[in-house]
Order: sequence, then C-alpha cells, then structure tokens
Amino acid sequence: MSRLVHVIGAGLSGLAAAVQLQRRGARVVLHEAAPHAGGRCRSYFDGKLNATVDIGNHLVLSGNHAMLGFARAIGAADDLLGPTRPDYPFVDLKNDARWTVRLSSGRLPKWVFDPASRVPGTQPADYLSLASLLWAKPGRTIAQSLRAHGRVWDALLRPLLLSALNTDPAEASALVAGNLLRETLVAGGQACRPLVAGSGLGHAFVDPALRHLQYGGADIRLGARLSGIGFNGADSKQRVSALDFADGPIAVAPSDGVVLAVPPDVARMLVPGLTAPTEYRAIVTAHFAVDPPFGFAPATCLLNGTANWLFAFDGRLSVTVCDAGRFLDTPHDELARTLWAETAKAAGMAAAPMPPWQIAAEPRATLAALPAQEGLRPATRTRWPNLMLAGDWTATGLPATIEGAIRSGQKAADALMNPSMDR
Repeated sequence: MSRLVHVIGAGLSGLAAAVQLQRRGARVVLHEAAPHAGGRCRSYFDGKLNATVDIGNHLVLSGNHAMLGFARAIGAADDLLGPTRPDYPFVDLKNDARWTVRLSSGRLPKWVFDPASRVPGTQPADYLSLASLLWAKPGRTIAQSLRAHGRVWDALLRPLLLSALNTDPAEASALVAGNLLRETLVAGGQACRPLVAGSGLGHAFVDPALRHLQYGGADIRLGARLSGIGFNGADSKQRVSALDFADGPIAVAPSDGVVLAVPPDVARMLVPGLTAPTEYRAIVTAHFAVDPPFGFAPATCLLNGTANWLFAFDGRLSVTVCDAGRFLDTPHDELARTLWAETAKAAGMAAAPMPPWQIAAEPRATLAALPAQEGLRPATRTRWPNLMLAGDWTATGLPATIEGAIRSGQKAADALMNPSMDR
C-alpha cells in the first residue's frame, strides 16, 4: 500500500511537496487553513480594477530549475512569458536615462566588454568586485564583502539584489547573495532570462497544481486549520502521532508522513523547540488599470524612485516597491499618486488623469535576508522521522523566492519518501 502523507499548508511550498509526493507514489491529503490555496502567491479578482490581479508581482528566471520542473509537472510551463534573450531594461527616474543590460547567452561574461550591453558609464574592470560574493563567508553582509558604491553598484547590483532579497543589500547576507549569483550570472545568460506569469500567479501555479493533485486522487481540504501536533514514543523513536484540527484530531499511523509547509511563526507554535526566522520585510504593489504602450517590456527595473520594478500586463501596469516598510503607514491615495507619476514617466504616458488603481501592502512578504536571520533557518528534516519542514524560510540557501519555496517543498517530499528515513 502506498504511503499516506499529510501536507499542511497549500502555499507554493506545500503544493510543490504534494505534487512531488504524488509523483513518487504517495497518497496525499492537503490541508490549508485559508479558504483558498496559494498563500502569498495567488491571484484574486479586484472589482475596482475589474480584473484579476496578483497579490504581489513576481519575477522568476529561466534558470530556476525547481520552479520550471514544477511548472512542467503541472502542465503550466507555457504560462511563463518573457524575452528570448536575457535582456534587462532600466529607467533612471531622476534623469530619464534609459538603457538595457544584455547578458551573454553563454557562461563567458562577454557582455561586460561590450559598451552597448553593460551599464553606461562603466568599464569591464568595474565588474570584478562581483566575484568576491562567490567566496563570501557566513555571517557577513554584502557591504562587508565588496565595495558597495560606484556606478555598477548603484545602477545594477544594488537594484537587482534589492528585488531578489527584499532587504537593503548593504545589510543583507553576502552568503545568500553569492548563492544567488552562482545560479544566475555565473550560470550564464540563458539562466537569467526574466519570466512573468502573463495570466497571473493563480493561473500559472496554483490552479493547475490543484487540478493535477485532484486528478491524481489527492484529498484537498481547504479551511482546515491545524491547531496542534501530537507526538509519541521516546528518544529516537518519537514520531508524529496525531494532527489536531478544529473538527477533530486525525491519527497519524507509524507509516504515515507529515510535511509542515506553514509560515515560520505558525511552525514555531506547532513544533517544540523549533528555531525559525523572526524578522520580515514588506512589499507594496500598485496596480493601474491602463493598457501598456505597444511593445513595452514585460519587466523594467526603475532607479532613483519609490518603485523598483514596473510590470506590463494586458490591460494593466503594475509596480513593486521592495523593502517597503517605510511606506506601510502612507495613505494609499497618496502612495498611488506617487507611484502613478513614476509609472507614467517610465512608460512615456500622460500623468493625468490617473487611471483606476489598487494598492496591496504585505507587511510580512518575505523573511529578512540578514546574516543573523540566515542562521535561524531550519533544515528540512526534524528530530521526528515522519515530520519534514517546507517553506521559503527554511535553509534553502536562497532568498525567500518562488524558487526557494518550490525547492523546499520538493526536498521535503524527497526526504520523507527516502527509505532511509524509516527508522
């Protein structure tokens, strides 16, 4: 008989774990406290905009192998759209300067030797400091590991790291930044093509994952909040024995498994003695119901403004403000006016009238990518052989991203299904 596994949490990490478990022959029961799946990576219909929008914009990369493998497994790879080349358009809102960084397709960074491909006003030698992040030591910040000033830092490295880490890059973990560079720039331009979910995150990841699981026989239980975990046994033979839900406990047989894919603060309440991150960073997203200019890039990096990225979708322009804690108390109408002025300038559109808008603020969008917080991220395996942890806040070595979330779920599933875990 196939192994029964309870997956707690239907965010991307939980969905990835459930899909991977099902592929490996397990019987899956997926529990989610909310009335919907997706967690912080979902779509919703906004009546003010008369459109379906994401709760936050997400940019993924062509080299995110776990994300792409998950998308292929659920039949959604075609929903990820982007340029055929690893090109990144930039707009400096201070002086309206515009340029495109065009990375080389192969591993050799030929682009730094081409004035038309690198950041204007830089020389090839200016990029050598990037290499120091590849050998960064644990516990050190990016500012302690390289020269955090100059044209390359201001116009390329800082804005890209800010968007990936959602933490002020100067104080962020150099170790995590180095891991990110290894999987992107060092891997070559074809690992760096920017991709977006053209029809929304729900359409690209959540809905097809739920359909895939349902077709495979998974039991999906929404609105099922876990309030406690029961353990039995002694010493090394301890195991999860029960899951307590509002409608009653569920017994967990010795052969059953559990993947806990919930936020870190919830995990700390459920798992005795668990160490997990405690600091978070906010993201603010503004959606504007207006058609983008013809041919406008799907994603543009913005410098010297409030917004950091501008995304173009059918019938909508949307901007993201990273590490946005300082704006959480700003009235939304005031923030919308500021962000629309920047959006109109970057897109070459009239600033008045302002189109219909919506602001979404998430105070705890990601964990803070600080060296001290990195040391608090737990491993996948716990001291209970039938309990695994998943989430972008676990020790993935990556920032809190879609790739990290999916990778953590797949790792938890594989660890649970490994026969060596049956002890």
